[in-house]
Amino acid sequence: MDVTLGPDEVLQLIRKLQTNGSSVSKKQVKQSHPELMRNALFYFPSWEHAIKNAEI
Repeated sequence: MDVTLGPDEVLQLIRKLQTNGSSVSKKQVKQSHPELMRNALFYFPSWEHAIKNAEI
């Protein structure tokens, strides 16, 4: 598994998607930003955990 983003970068990208009004649904992100999804699941137990951490 290639980890190309750090945990802070993952959270930053999730926040950026949210502020731009893009969908952060798991299915949508998996299709449009597969690298973000892979990295998020490397650092967090689930996509939902990554989103919750991005909101803090």
